[in-house]
Amino acid sequence: MRIGVDVGGTKIEAIALDASGVELQRIRKPTPKGDYPGTIATIAGLVGELECMAGKVGTVGVGIPGTIVGATGRVKNANSTWMNGQLLQQDLSRELDREVRCANDANCFAISEATDGAGRGYEVVFGVIIGTGCGGGVSISGRIHAGPNGLGGEWGHTPLPWATAAESPGALCYCGRHGCLETWISGTGLEWDFARETSRNLRGPEIVAAAEAGDCEARQALDRLIERMARGLSTVVNVLDPDAIVIGGGLSNLKRLYDGELAVRLRDYGFGGGVQTPILRNQHGDSSGVRGAAWLWPLQATGAEPLHGGC
Repeated sequence: MRIGVDVGGTKIEAIALDASGVELQRIRKPTPKGDYPGTIATIAGLVGELECMAGKVGTVGVGIPGTIVGATGRVKNANSTWMNGQLLQQDLSRELDREVRCANDANCFAISEATDGAGRGYEVVFGVIIGTGCGGGVSISGRIHAGPNGLGGEWGHTPLPWATAAESPGALCYCGRHGCLETWISGTGLEWDFARETSRNLRGPEIVAAAEAGDCEARQALDRLIERMARGLSTVVNVLDPDAIVIGGGLSNLKRLYDGELAVRLRDYGFGGGVQTPILRNQHGDSSGVRGAAWLWPLQATGAEPLHGGC
């Protein structure tokens, strides 16, 4: 049995999978915001509940909205800021009396889709999350490639390639720099760009609905989004050249991403042209993060010790 935990800003969700990836149980609790000891206790409590329900122990993987730095073991870049600087993986391993594996939530998405989702059967999968922000993760041979700095796949904080004069310097990103891809290729970026161009304030879903209803300005906003996404992904292809790109997050429901338009533009932007990388819609939707956390342990791993005491 594999247990995956997804730590979100409002809820912590946990799932138990059998060896073939079939969901056994799923439970969630509110995130104790600002409370690091409470976060540790909540995660441990969810794991304990799942194991009591199943009557057996499991390996434990945890997806977080941040990065574990290899050199220090500490969390950085988490928007759940009370986890930053903490030895989360060590503290959870001690609390649960077994090794716990933690990874960035975008990496969990990538490994989920590469293991038994849309990217199954591909050797190198680049997972893209386009929601409030823009994240990414890399799966190679079914394993996460995070790198020594924990930054593998962080394309959202690279600059928009071939920015025009109208796109420079771009909006200020929360990381402190201007013009990051996240400020353009995200739900937030879409809303900002639409308001800048039209002086109309609409939420992302409203822009998409307006475009589908024939609103010219909304359709142009989606044109710009897809154009910028092609530019951004072309740098990923030039550096990594993945076998497949899988898209998740709220904007992954945009049908235009899969009708060939994005693929055609990506083909032309890639070095030398002719890029044929498949662009796929995720299979597991909002469940990919928590499933990917469970898949941080490969099939042959054991990693779980008998429960000490009763349920």
